[in-house]
Order: sequence, then C-alpha cells, then structure tokens
Amino acid sequence: MGYTETERQSPRYAKIDVWEPAEILEAMIEGQFSAVAAVRAARPAIERAGLAIERRLRGPGRLVYVGAGTSGRLAAQDGAELMPTFGWPHDRLLLLIAGGENALLRAVEGAEDQDQQAIELVRGNEIGGSDVTIAVAASGTTPFTLACLREAKKRGSLTIGVANNRGTPLLQEADHSIFLETGPEPIAGSTRMKAGTAQRITLILLSSLVMILLGRVYDGLMVDVQASNKKLVRRSGKILSRLTGRGDEEIHEALQQTGGSVKLAFLLLQGFGLGEAEAALDQAEGHLRRAMSLIVERSKGTGLRETPPSFREHATHE
Repeated sequence: MGYTETERQSPRYAKIDVWEPAEILEAMIEGQFSAVAAVRAARPAIERAGLAIERRLRGPGRLVYVGAGTSGRLAAQDGAELMPTFGWPHDRLLLLIAGGENALLRAVEGAEDQDQQAIELVRGNEIGGSDVTIAVAASGTTPFTLACLREAKKRGSLTIGVANNRGTPLLQEADHSIFLETGPEPIAGSTRMKAGTAQRITLILLSSLVMILLGRVYDGLMVDVQASNKKLVRRSGKILSRLTGRGDEEIHEALQQTGGSVKLAFLLLQGFGLGEAEAALDQAEGHLRRAMSLIVERSKGTGLRETPPSFREHATHE
C-alpha cells in the first residue's frame, strides 16, 4: 500500500467548494467523528505504548516529542501542557520540531526535509537509553521526524511512532506504533483536519495515561499540579479542600510548609510529619495512595498512635 492516503483526493468531497455552507460544515464534522473512531480503533496500541513509556520513565529519563509542521505543533503543545497539569519536570521534557521555535507560529520552508539536522539534534541533546521518543507524522515518511526516530532508537531510546498512513517507515521502525486510519481529508492533503484531530486526541490519551500510571493523579485530581499562577494556586487549595475538608487557613499553612506540594500538604493535614511524608512518597515513587498505605502500615507496626479515620479511608480505597 502507498504512503499517501492522507494526501489523496476523495470523490466524497470533490465538489465541496460548491456545496452550501451547512453541507460543508456537516462534512467536516463528519470527518471529526471519523477521527475519534480512528483513535478508538487504536486503543490497544495506545495502551501498549503507554505501559512501555511508564516503565521507562520510572527512571530519570526524558519524554521527547518530535514532529514537523502541524504534527510537530500538536506534539509540542501536548508536551508543554504536561508541566502545569501534572508537574512534569522541565528538565525531563524535550520538544524537537523541524525549524525550531519559529515553526511553532509559522511554516518554515524546507524544515521537514532536514534529516541531517534531526540527527544532530538527537545527538546534541544526548537522547539515549533512559529516554522515550514520541514521533508524530501524518504521512509516516517525514524526513526530519523519521531521522529523529531512527537516531533515537539507535541510541537506545524507547520509540513511539504515530502516523495516519498504514505500513509507513515511522510505524514499521518504531518500538511501538500507533496507526490512525483517518483516510483522505475533506480538503485533500490538509492533515490539520481529520489526521490532526486524531493525533491530538491520541497524544492527550497517551500522555494522560502515562501520568496517571506514574502517580500524578489521585482520585481524579491533579495532585502534582504546579502552582505557577494564581489560578493554579487556587486549584491546589480546592484539591486539598475536596480531599481533606479542611479550612482555607490550614490548607494555606500546609502548602506553605511543603513549598506548594499538594501531595505533601495532604499528608501533613492528616497529622503526619514532613519528613515522614517525604520518605513515604519517595519510597512509593510519588504515588500518593501507595505512600498513604505505607504510613498506615508503619503506624500499625509502631502502635504509637491511632491512624485518623479519614486517612484510613483514603489509604485503603481502591
């Protein structure tokens, strides 16, 4: 099979420019639904990739996003949102887009063909065995993206390929491939449409799954949120209020003591010391539920105090 299904003109949309506006919109909405269906069909592949990523990122490695054009911008957006949402460390995130930062706002001519630049970027950033590289390209053949994936894989990185054309090099050569069968676009070759939607959804699902598996979500709440602005400071307080039922003053004091860490503040509000909380979270690799279970078990073992009922409920609830 060829590599240009996303570039092919579809007879279904051949006369779209003479349709009534309502018909044009209906056809494009239809395309968005088909993008969601393509992601749903790829769910097993997304799950396998997510589990592999989580295993690799238990260590100190980085999450590397790679792409060109629309795919690159979508990849960079997903990566950038991991920091404020999940508290993913800035030094464990790398965004490689063909054409550099300028390409985030405008097209950079010829950037996607720069395979040698891609190799140099991978080498220069010392991408290696502890890292995960997610490469996204609708065509599955973009030289920049493919070169990044190949060089990263050669250097030991776990590689994830996301593409909208079956049997393409990006999918064949990645350790884990995610094929999104979106077919031809309403506007031939405009992969910002169906293909872009499917990529965006896939990246959201994949990264969110990984963050949940890594313990950065608890009870459906963003307990690793970084309070980098007033809105996120308020959100931290609301999360703790919902989890503990404590008043604003107590919550504010706990957040002050923990440098804004919601997880540590929660444990302090349960009556445990800062050192004890830090040690438990460290042993639990950042998983709050596991950390609570550890503290409960230690409390039972020492017999020094009664574990608070609300804490027992949180620690044992599954």
